Amino acid sequence: MSLLLLERARQGDPLFRLTTDGPTCGAGSTSLGLIPGRPPARGEQYRFHFDMTKCIGCRCCEVACSEQNGNSFEINWRRVGEIEGGIYPNAKRHYLSMGCNHCLDAACLKGCPVNAYRKDSHTGLVLHNPNTCIGCGYCTWNCPYGVPQFNPERGVVGKCDMCHGRLAEGREPACVNACPESAIRVELVNIAEWRENYESANAPGMPGANHTVSTTRITLPPALTAEMKRADYHRVRPEHPHLPLVFMLVLTQLSVGAFLGLLPIGVRQWRAELAALAVALISLGASTLHLGRPAYAWRALKMWRRSWLSREVLLFSLFANLAMVSAATGLRSLAIATVLAGAAGITASAFIYMVPARPAWNSKLTLADFYGTALLLGPLFLSALGVPVKPVLVAAAAAFQILVQTAKFLHLACSEEFELRTSSRLLAYDLRLLVIARMALLILGGIVLPFTGHSAIGFAIALAGEWLSRYLFFVSVVPKSMAASFFRRKAA
Repeated sequence: MSLLLLERARQGDPLFRLTTDGPTCGAGSTSLGLIPGRPPARGEQYRFHFDMTKCIGCRCCEVACSEQNGNSFEINWRRVGEIEGGIYPNAKRHYLSMGCNHCLDAACLKGCPVNAYRKDSHTGLVLHNPNTCIGCGYCTWNCPYGVPQFNPERGVVGKCDMCHGRLAEGREPACVNACPESAIRVELVNIAEWRENYESANAPGMPGANHTVSTTRITLPPALTAEMKRADYHRVRPEHPHLPLVFMLVLTQLSVGAFLGLLPIGVRQWRAELAALAVALISLGASTLHLGRPAYAWRALKMWRRSWLSREVLLFSLFANLAMVSAATGLRSLAIATVLAGAAGITASAFIYMVPARPAWNSKLTLADFYGTALLLGPLFLSALGVPVKPVLVAAAAAFQILVQTAKFLHLACSEEFELRTSSRLLAYDLRLLVIARMALLILGGIVLPFTGHSAIGFAIALAGEWLSRYLFFVSVVPKSMAASFFRRKAA
């Protein structure tokens, strides 16, 4: 194939020109103006310019990006989405090619617990260091454009860096070089002026540029109507369940609830304290299974001043250590400090997920849900161990959870926001049997069985219900992202 391209280039075919990189399927590969003729001056940075009027949806940019960075076909640092609208015979379709927007207020950078991201002071590019990354994936939840992507083979996240090594050598990024229509270019942008007016970064099928002040400039087709929608508008599927996090979140909340339930009891409950401590230690150990590089989990403590994930790790570590000392000494002051540290840890856990790029999570109801799990499972756990617990307290916690779950669904269903409304559609249709099972387990384990004296069975059922609830929490979220293709490619 490469010999054929070379021969066509030598014959002067304008679609196959010779470049310093060899023949390429891009008419614009040697054209002037595809990259700036100078590096950014003070107050400037590089940005992409995408011309939607030129893009033909050939996906040469996707292929070139993947080949340049050695990514498998499932991972696309540059993606081509589709937007469509109108009624036959006036139906229209346009293509949207997006890499990283190298935002002025990059959300991926702010949320990283190990400081694996930096905004280069000379070029303005948002760069990721895979050697520092622990593969937590938190940045993938924070970015409203879905730019960072986790690579399971490497155990780290990766993203478009505008081929900054090529730019430094005066060469176009791979996507720019490959585009046969010169629909992608690299420009310089004045940062201060762009902050004042970044309307040119907005396009149908993309989250608003105000989220992170995207720097990508988009040239839209003339007379683009408001009826144009993303091609995947009606094709939303459940997200990844993140099972280690499902396991960890419920058990840490259970442990905190158990220590809280022990405070009003005047007699020391050694067995219950040790059991609650064991649950906390098991859950913290299991949480590292979520990481792509669990051996480097300790790095997550690094950015506690900025990252909620770092704060969660720090606070639950403090909680576990205070619990050990409290169990050993029996001091009430330490028991209170243990509960406070655990409650702060639950709060940090909730704020990890309360991010604008995941609208269904970004609500105070997430915090209420997490606390509700603690208030329900803690007393049930103690009751299963023989500690005297009033059934009415457990029933009250279960009723609180029912109200929270109902309020969450109504919040989603009544919203005009696409992502929220679609999350409710997932829960009402695709996941409806799991939703019914979750509510049945909650009522049976949290209300019915505690009053019949079957504490251990009630705890097991309620625990299963809360695990199912957290599973639904992850799979039903619809993230903000750019438009995808009409057809979803299947993994090999």
